[in-house]
Amino acid sequence: MNKLNNIQHFQLFCLESYRASKKITGIKAFNAFKQSDMFEYLSTGYDVLHTQGKSFLIADMQDYIQRRK
Repeated sequence: MNKLNNIQHFQLFCLESYRASKKITGIKAFNAFKQSDMFEYLSTGYDVLHTQGKSFLIADMQDYIQRRK
């Protein structure tokens, strides 16, 4: 069985948090993450980002996606 690592769990947490905050479908949230390279951003910034609160993460992700459009 393939297990997720800590970074992958964090990425999924962020994806679901973003989806819920925007009240959009999972597909729309996933597409926004893919188009903006959010998964890479969350992976490379994991050491700092995973220590932040949910509200900060949501605001940061929204800002990041907006800047990448």
